[in-house]
Amino acid sequence: MTMPPHIRAQILALIIGGVCGVVANFAGLPLPWMLGSMIGVTVAAVAGAPVAGPDRLRPFVIPVIGVMIGSAIRPELFAQLGGWAVTLIALPIYLALAAGVSFMIYRRAGGYDPVTAFYASMPGGLNEMLIMGGAAGGDERKIALAHAARVLLVILFVAIFFGLFLGVRSGASEANWISVTAPTWLDYALLIGAAVIGLRIGKLLRLPAVPVFGPMIVSAVFHLVGWVEIAPPSIFIITAQIVIGTIIGTRFIGATVTEIRRDLSLAGIASLLMLGVAVFFALAITSLAQVSISEAFLAFAPGGLTEMSLLTLAMGQDVGYVSAVHIIRITLVIAIAPAVFASLRSWIMPSQ
Repeated sequence: MTMPPHIRAQILALIIGGVCGVVANFAGLPLPWMLGSMIGVTVAAVAGAPVAGPDRLRPFVIPVIGVMIGSAIRPELFAQLGGWAVTLIALPIYLALAAGVSFMIYRRAGGYDPVTAFYASMPGGLNEMLIMGGAAGGDERKIALAHAARVLLVILFVAIFFGLFLGVRSGASEANWISVTAPTWLDYALLIGAAVIGLRIGKLLRLPAVPVFGPMIVSAVFHLVGWVEIAPPSIFIITAQIVIGTIIGTRFIGATVTEIRRDLSLAGIASLLMLGVAVFFALAITSLAQVSISEAFLAFAPGGLTEMSLLTLAMGQDVGYVSAVHIIRITLVIAIAPAVFASLRSWIMPSQ
């Protein structure tokens, strides 16, 4: 029986991602499994290799990350809730400034049409901004590349900065490795149950980022009450990171080198400016609340929820605080982006 071409392309992408993850791990890169697969598959996609994104695996691996994040939430988190007020007050201001500087780059330097520039600059979820931007008449390809490039560049910058300049490493070592035989059958039942129940509850309540947020909440509850005390086995976490990195890399399939160079240049400038705004707000929050500069920066860095949560765990920071801020950020952007665009339409599109 001949294997369908699209299945072969997905398997090839996963093989490239896995091999590059192994290389990155041996090289000592921070967050090696996701970072290595992301870089390797991006290069393969731009080079024209017959790869395809294993998007159908995403609904299965993202909940694994959610369960892992939930397992890292500790009771001490609730003692810090008072310090979150400053963060939540500052968050909308940060979003407005970060999106504003990004919009100017895409509109003025990139020459994007107003709709495309607006939705490309929003620091929200790729899929949601792609759908909203396309419905508003924007260029879906440019919006997708802008967000994929933003996530890729932010992850690279943050991971390399923490790894090379702060000496933080995140590869699975013998000290933190969890074997597949470590959890009991009851542990496995509860961990899987957290993923399944979390997805169900998340969909019923229409929570944002359901595949991560739902399982994260249920997993946190299970761990906080002491029903289970172990995280998912490391091999599952590594597999999930390879799949996520591979999918990010395949976002660049079909893009020409010229197109990639131009879009990456624009995304690089926009991302650096957004990171600069994030650093400013992180410094301000640290001076006003009991939040470390590293946690505040990770909370405001404009990457994806799943990827930034993984980075936070890898860097040994407060994943509960960082994940919560990113969930609120994405919710705000998704909820208000259409209304903001409608109110600004006459200003950014004066000829219409």
